Amino acid sequence: MKKLTELFKTGKPTFSFELFPPKTDEGYQKLLNTIEGLAALKPDFISVTYGAGGGGRDKTFDIVQHIEEKHHITGVAHLTCVLHTKKEIKHILTDVKKRGIQNVLALRGDPPKENPDRQPGPENFKYSSELCAFIRKNFGDYFGIGVAGFPEGHLLCRDRDRDAQFLKIKIDNGADFVITQLFFNNQDYIDYVGRLRKLGINARVIPGIIPVTDYPGLLRFGALCGATVTDELQQIFEPIQNDKEATLKAGIDFAVRQCRELLKSGAPGIHFYTLNKLSPVDTILSKIRQ
Repeated sequence: MKKLTELFKTGKPTFSFELFPPKTDEGYQKLLNTIEGLAALKPDFISVTYGAGGGGRDKTFDIVQHIEEKHHITGVAHLTCVLHTKKEIKHILTDVKKRGIQNVLALRGDPPKENPDRQPGPENFKYSSELCAFIRKNFGDYFGIGVAGFPEGHLLCRDRDRDAQFLKIKIDNGADFVITQLFFNNQDYIDYVGRLRKLGINARVIPGIIPVTDYPGLLRFGALCGATVTDELQQIFEPIQNDKEATLKAGIDFAVRQCRELLKSGAPGIHFYTLNKLSPVDTILSKIRQ
């Protein structure tokens, strides 16, 4: 499969999905069926989050390899560095390369839940920008490297201008493209891209979108990742939060409108956080492709 940088040269908008490795064998088999359905939608790529700290890690790469070899769709393997030594990271990337995977999303990752104050030592990377530089130094141009972007600023850096400067370090250290954290106010994305362009960053910045299917769950998730649940969302979903059917319909309508506005404003594609489900992204994608 090609590096995403080659795909991006066409200049066409890309449509992509994100999955996560299930914790059980039953969940894994269910995900393979979901991938079958997602592959039929002909996405440009599918990314898989990183199962840090053990067995989940290999599942990440197994799933990406399955996506590429069975469905002939470009896969992107997430890689977090916070719990690994530099030596382990090199070993992991060597394995990824042997599998023929050419695209990674380089992330810092979160500290372990049982030790949230854990600080990286001299054999660890402290920032994802360091991981980007390490990949480029040790593997040259083999990998297409993506990084995370935060339209509202990272939870640990709410100063949006400063956060944009941190993103520039990632790009300067070898990153090729950006996939953003989820957001619900398109102006946040537009302003974010504007800040990056002023810093001379011309990389593709793909907006990450999550359809609203469970409003109480969204409130919890938004609080964890720092995504603002806007007044508009509250007005739409709060009155219907106990009506699953109405919430699903409203969630599809909102996502379609959000995606269309983003594409019209110049966004280079849409990256859907699927939560390992075919629906409703299948409906949303079909509508915005019309």
